[in-house]
Amino acid sequence: MDDDPLSRLPDGWTLDETTPEEIEAQRQVYEPFTESLRELVDLGIRSDAALDDVRRAHEHLEAANALLRGQVTQSSYGVRIGNGTGRNWGNAIMGLRNALAPPLDIQTDGVSRSWCDFTLGAAYEGPPRLVHGGVTALVLDHVFGAAAGADQVPRMTGTLTITYRRGTRLGVPLRAEARVDRVEGWKSFVVGTLGDVEGTTVEAEGIFIQPRWARPS
Repeated sequence: MDDDPLSRLPDGWTLDETTPEEIEAQRQVYEPFTESLRELVDLGIRSDAALDDVRRAHEHLEAANALLRGQVTQSSYGVRIGNGTGRNWGNAIMGLRNALAPPLDIQTDGVSRSWCDFTLGAAYEGPPRLVHGGVTALVLDHVFGAAAGADQVPRMTGTLTITYRRGTRLGVPLRAEARVDRVEGWKSFVVGTLGDVEGTTVEAEGIFIQPRWARPS
């Protein structure tokens, strides 16, 4: 039996023949495009422009939508792997083509730790001037997954327990970090925090499980 996990990828993980040059060409177009969309989301929340200007902007958006809907995939982006390079560009946390993503640039030590420095703006508000609690949980879920998979073995969220210590402010530098506390079989137990310069705002612990398709046969 083939012991290559790539041969047992589940639905939504796609092997394609996209070359590094093609991937870079796509990046050069979609990265600034998505950043403009991200700014648009922020402006849509905070702009006090005259209503006539908003109507004109809406007309431009409808024209842009008409251009883009001419050719659309029928599914989500998933994970596309071309020439050994994985692209999760639709991801809600770090997707290069997802304007809802902050996005996060998560770093790891290649073994069992991860961390990320970032700022969250108006699009992520819950209580006034504070980050929505569900958004902080989303961030920690992904940072925890990066720690659990820092050794290049994929592991998926089994449980995630969140403790909110105080509100997380919008518009200030934040840091999330995680580490694998211990491993038991296919399970990795991860702990970590999210906070600002004044200290921790959110603590969490979770269990991340190596999926069956990624286990040695």
